[in-house]
Amino acid sequence: MMRTEPAGRLRLAVPGAGAAPLGCDAVGVPERIGYDVMARLPRVGCVFADGSRWWWIVPAGSDLGLQWPRGVDYAPGAAVSGPAPGTGGAMAVPRLVHRPADGVPYTPPIPLYLLVCRRTGVAPAWSCDVARAAAGRSDAA
Repeated sequence: MMRTEPAGRLRLAVPGAGAAPLGCDAVGVPERIGYDVMARLPRVGCVFADGSRWWWIVPAGSDLGLQWPRGVDYAPGAAVSGPAPGTGGAMAVPRLVHRPADGVPYTPPIPLYLLVCRRTGVAPAWSCDVARAAAGRSDAA
């Protein structure tokens, strides 16, 4: 079940949300790389798919200090873009395609980030200064 958010966004309904004490964000990757990334991850949490993107549930704040590649969406609070047109003109709503047996919804963000960078041909880039990254600054002090 999805909850509609402001501006036409949908909040992914993470199963067993009580088992998500770190909060939830989502990382959206193009569907064409979803299978490859999933096969190479050491652990896979909840994954949703909407026909064009795969959405990986990660702990809240997993974007701090990371520069996700172009074409990858980071959705705080797991509030993703509204339904996208699917095949045949139908509207596609994200559906759960993977649920881990242990009930912990998270995919570890660093392995996910490194695999997505590798698969998209982008060199990983991050900042060790989380406070500066959170403020949107990349300049040295």
